[in-house]
Amino acid sequence: MGWGNPKHKYRFGGEWLESSPEEKDLGVLMDEKLNMSRQCVLAAQKANCILGCIKRNMASRSREGILPLYSALVRPHLEYCAQFWGPQHRKDMDLLERVQWRAQR
Repeated sequence: MGWGNPKHKYRFGGEWLESSPEEKDLGVLMDEKLNMSRQCVLAAQKANCILGCIKRNMASRSREGILPLYSALVRPHLEYCAQFWGPQHRKDMDLLERVQWRAQR
């Protein structure tokens, strides 16, 4: 990582390790240019899956029933380390907001 890194090759035991264009640290995915767009996509996918599961399995779609489940199960995926990977591009913000709009419907 960084400007001066000449992409060193590393060995583990006797085998050479392949380089990876992405790195996951503390659950946050970033690429070699420190772009977090992939993290936004993965967070939105996971939140949408959980939201779909809530909607399929809830008998009542009242606000009082879904709101606590949304707060406990969906929001943590959207907010995990958000201070670090916070959406930098408008398309990333729209992607995360779409999950919230879906929950409001």
